[in-house]
Amino acid sequence: MRMHVAINVKNLEQSLRFYKILFQAEPTKVKDNYAKFELDNPALHFSLNVRAYENKGVLNHFGFQVKNTEEVEAAKDRLQAAGLVPLDEMNTTCCYAVQDKVWVTDPEGNPWEVFYTKKDSEFEAAEDRVMPSACCATPSKPTTTVPVSELRGKSECC
Repeated sequence: MRMHVAINVKNLEQSLRFYKILFQAEPTKVKDNYAKFELDNPALHFSLNVRAYENKGVLNHFGFQVKNTEEVEAAKDRLQAAGLVPLDEMNTTCCYAVQDKVWVTDPEGNPWEVFYTKKDSEFEAAEDRVMPSACCATPSKPTTTVPVSELRGKSECC
């Protein structure tokens, strides 16, 4: 399992310069509005999302990157057994990747995801082909009626 932290940034190039120095590493993916670092020491999946954040803050979301879909399903089962209602997003396109994931929100409104990255995508989100400002895709088989925007609180996906 690898910890995931996503932050909102206004200037990707400035942020990339800073984080390359801080992490002593090159990003594993860079797009016009997104970049990610996948570090081994510490085990961290860190993404930069170009977003206006005056009213929303710099935090986008937290999560855990896992090794396979079975681990996503196990996290979903564990969360449901504990009385939480995870949002299921299986086979969704987000962050320029096809992923299986589930989301929950902590009591303060911070969104957490458990995700497995299946493959890269040329699109930030599935809706990019139709609505460029959209975030992550709608789950293929919804398991709850909680809107993604409500579940994710003050953040924007990816």
